[in-house]
Amino acid sequence: FTHMKYFFILGANPTLSLAELTAVFNNGRFSLIQKNIAILETDNEIMANIIKKIGGTIKFGLIHNELNSYDIKNILKNSSEFSIPKTSESKFNFGISFYGKGKINLKVLGMEFKKLLKQSDINSRWVVSREPTLSSVVVEQNKLITDKGVEIVIIEFNKKLFLGKTIAVQPFKELSFRDYGRPARDDRSGMLPPKLAQIMINLSGAKLDDIILDPFCGSGTILTEAMLMGYKNLIGSDISNKAIKDTKINLEWIKNNYQLSITNYELKNIDVTQISKQIKPNSIDAIITEPYLGPQRGKFDINKTVKELGHLYTKSLVEFKKILKPNGKIIMIWPSFSVKPKSIFINPEIFDYKIINPIPKNLEKNIFLKLTMRNTMVYGREDQKVWREIVVLQKTQ
Repeated sequence: FTHMKYFFILGANPTLSLAELTAVFNNGRFSLIQKNIAILETDNEIMANIIKKIGGTIKFGLIHNELNSYDIKNILKNSSEFSIPKTSESKFNFGISFYGKGKINLKVLGMEFKKLLKQSDINSRWVVSREPTLSSVVVEQNKLITDKGVEIVIIEFNKKLFLGKTIAVQPFKELSFRDYGRPARDDRSGMLPPKLAQIMINLSGAKLDDIILDPFCGSGTILTEAMLMGYKNLIGSDISNKAIKDTKINLEWIKNNYQLSITNYELKNIDVTQISKQIKPNSIDAIITEPYLGPQRGKFDINKTVKELGHLYTKSLVEFKKILKPNGKIIMIWPSFSVKPKSIFINPEIFDYKIINPIPKNLEKNIFLKLTMRNTMVYGREDQKVWREIVVLQKTQ
């Protein structure tokens, strides 16, 4: 029973990534020490394969030592304790990533580390890249998270250094395979990235045997990701017949590709405003969905779109209330339209729900975290016209 510290290198949207981690590791304490680095203190060991289920983390690892000086000899001594293998038959690869602004001569550090390995009769190759930090691609391709290698991570915080070693990196090949390789893709209805689907599922806090519904299932990204994450009871519905067909094709494709056995899923062709007629009252634990977000291309009347979507979402939320269990959660995306210099948000009526702030109390004032005025998170790239607002709702009665 030991107290451990893990580091997480967060994705492009630190607020969303941190909210996800908080939902997944709800028994630990997080601090955010740089814009994209979170530290978790916990008594539970975290296994490498969890990375396949958390969409917002690029890499994570265990912190072994904390130092008060930038002295190379000191760094070397302390990092060799956890990074030099007992023996190595083949060539051993090592890399060093430094997250910080301080002065550490990585060239000298790398050369000295190579010498240390040599003294232990280990032949090594030092993996470098143009950046002071190695990307998950470089880490993966050079086997730095196998027994044939190591990535030493040095993180600067308040004139202190955390020394750690990477346990796992985001499975970028698999994510890309699921995004672009799946048989049924529909660009017209907007494509939800698998990473974002994972984040939304995690934000719901749903347990593996809970019943999850996606009432705008599109081509099934939320359902396929939930299936891969081990969720057993899934329901998808959509007003479009094509969407139901696409979702079925994709679910079967995932099942076969990943040899998954038990997952009960049902697909229904329903208009969301009628959904309570076909799904039992108070039977759903979580609704996780990206609804129709309005026209994505070309010119359109934003005010009219905002009004129509507000109306559609209000009607949907009224229906959801009937089928959700008491205190059930909804993770839903609402579009926000970027009209410089401001953004135009949708305002559905949420009478029977409260918006949940997904950030832990101790970090609500953290300068790196950005929530909207209504405690939601916004996801998008600078050049996008339509951004995604991620809303966590809980049924209040």
